[in-house]
Amino acid sequence: MGQDAPPQTDPHVVVLFGATGDLAKRKLIPGLFYLSQHLLCPNMRIVATSLDDLDTEQFRTAAKEAVHSFGRKQLTPDEWAAFEKIVTYVPQGKGPGVLAEAVAEQQTELGPDTRLLHYLSVPPRAATIVVKTLEEAGLVKNARIIMEKPFGTDLASAVKLNAAIHEVFDESQIFRIDHFLGKEPAQNILAFRFANGLFEPIWNRNFIEHIQIDVPESLTLEGRAQFYEQTGAFKDMVVTHLFQILAFMAMEPPTELAPQAISIEKNKVFRSMKPLEPANVVRGQVRGYREEPGVSPESDTETFIALKAEIGNWRWAGVPFYLRTGKYLAAGQRIISIAFREPPSSMFPAGSGIGAHGPNHLTFDLADASKMSLSFYGKRPGPGMRLDKLSLQFAMQETDRVGDVLEAYERLILDAMHGDHTLFTTSEGIERLWEISQPLLDDPPPVRGYDAGSWGPNAIHQLIAPRAWRLPFERVWRAKK
Repeated sequence: MGQDAPPQTDPHVVVLFGATGDLAKRKLIPGLFYLSQHLLCPNMRIVATSLDDLDTEQFRTAAKEAVHSFGRKQLTPDEWAAFEKIVTYVPQGKGPGVLAEAVAEQQTELGPDTRLLHYLSVPPRAATIVVKTLEEAGLVKNARIIMEKPFGTDLASAVKLNAAIHEVFDESQIFRIDHFLGKEPAQNILAFRFANGLFEPIWNRNFIEHIQIDVPESLTLEGRAQFYEQTGAFKDMVVTHLFQILAFMAMEPPTELAPQAISIEKNKVFRSMKPLEPANVVRGQVRGYREEPGVSPESDTETFIALKAEIGNWRWAGVPFYLRTGKYLAAGQRIISIAFREPPSSMFPAGSGIGAHGPNHLTFDLADASKMSLSFYGKRPGPGMRLDKLSLQFAMQETDRVGDVLEAYERLILDAMHGDHTLFTTSEGIERLWEISQPLLDDPPPVRGYDAGSWGPNAIHQLIAPRAWRLPFERVWRAKK
């Protein structure tokens, strides 16, 4: 079964910077291949460019290997033959003029209504260089630009970066990407919150006691220690990903399901967030990190972070949001857990089991398999009144539309082609997030050691006490029958 028909849009030339990099190989090239094969995107051509001195045939060979290794299905000879025809390559070293000629040639093939979509899969320090290249090549008019995280390293650098980009591109042309928001489960949060009269009325401080956004990673640095040394877990994950998920959880109902209305409500959340207090942050560094190539023996970079965030508005006053993420941890998970307030008093006798397994929880699993569960107490069958923790569960695999799920980058590229900013970050939003982060950046607590394969430093338990982290926990998901 195919996707619902996408909105009609003009033909596109996609200019992919950093086309030989890791992200391009793993996600972007396979994603563009999938979109082109399934007719989900408009008629398009791809002009790839990077610092590598390759010709088009050499790049096509590398692209074929990327699709073969990282694509979601095996490609057939006919499918590849169709795709490689729309791919050309220009070494970045040949200058803006040669790039402009290659793009113009593809525009001529597609017709006068062709739009440009520039994807900057490049390090942050290279972003302004690429923007200048696009200006010199005359590739700004009728164009949109997708930018990868991080967007600066603090408030001053974010303001400077946005100002530099705004000299060339209007804010309406800029799409700052967060692949977490491109995932089907993240978008399902909006549907769950605002489409159901059962939950919308209780989505506030009167019924919710606290919220956890927990994204541990078992991944190592995979040879990226030199990059990570300049970034750390907070800048790499919290500002760019976890705070965006927090906004989806906390935002007020938008006036309509439209990009500007949703951005307005997300930015209201960011404006309402209180500056982070270093005393409410735990930074960790996995033991052995300082022995990694490219890492200082005295490195203070965190590979783990947990923190308490607070939102100072009427809906969320007094409700803590606990965020945790890091590398080298016990398991890779993407969990949002909403803990509901317990009844004010209990008629059940001591020993009945009431409250023995914590409060009721609504849990979103943001993994690609997309699951959610609602836990509650119910009577155990038999004599007497013994209570057990039970759950209602849903998994995307149980639907007959599971084959329609787009991977995050596929959806976001498609949204950018359609000019849909819903799942992207604004300059106002990103600058505000760096503003509330400044107290932590100015006075970070010392890093605490933790072992690879653990859940982080022991201090995380004091951070959340008297509550407890929901990970690790045993959740038995119902298998599809």
